[in-house]
Amino acid sequence: MTAATHPCLRLALLAGLLAPACAPASTGPGADWILQAVARPAPSRTVFVELRESPMLKQPLRLQGEYRRETDGRLVRQVHAPYAETTTLAAGEAVVERAGRAPRRIALSQVPELMAVQAGFGALLAGDRELLRTTYEVEAGGTREQWTLRLVPRDPRLARSLARIDLYGRGAELRCVESHPAKGPPQRTLMAGAAAAADGVAEPAALAALCHGGASR
Repeated sequence: MTAATHPCLRLALLAGLLAPACAPASTGPGADWILQAVARPAPSRTVFVELRESPMLKQPLRLQGEYRRETDGRLVRQVHAPYAETTTLAAGEAVVERAGRAPRRIALSQVPELMAVQAGFGALLAGDRELLRTTYEVEAGGTREQWTLRLVPRDPRLARSLARIDLYGRGAELRCVESHPAKGPPQRTLMAGAAAAADGVAEPAALAALCHGGASR
């Protein structure tokens, strides 16, 4: 399975480039407040730690790398370990590149999940609540200090593979993206401060706790 087709990687591209910024502390964030807080102009980047679970793996696969949003609108996911791979969403296609291999190109029109990622991620960065709600049903919870944002796909084709996405954050910092496929365990991508705190942490339960950060729904 490639970075462009794996649910967790697609969902990580949705929200992985959001870096922390200053935001006032208060209760009752609401979806509009969260979208305004996490919006970022390009270029932006952040490190990530991803834990991928599968019945085919004896232990979860841990990926580390960086997400970037370029000024020309490209969304880039660069894996540094345990292998090197770059996935770029731009101009209606996903391009997956590995050293020694020809780039693999996938038309976004053929993959509803990738089209939803491009629309949803662009909406998050731009703070475009209307575009985000065109693709997902949006529900906010928690407080401004520790919040959650749940995204449920509206498109039945997407819903067949993806049940929902739960975003966890503190203030204006998006710290974790937890995707729930229609079948199988949730997949988690820790970013920003949560990724830094995950250094040296290998236990899945501990990484899940870092992802959730004590936020309540």
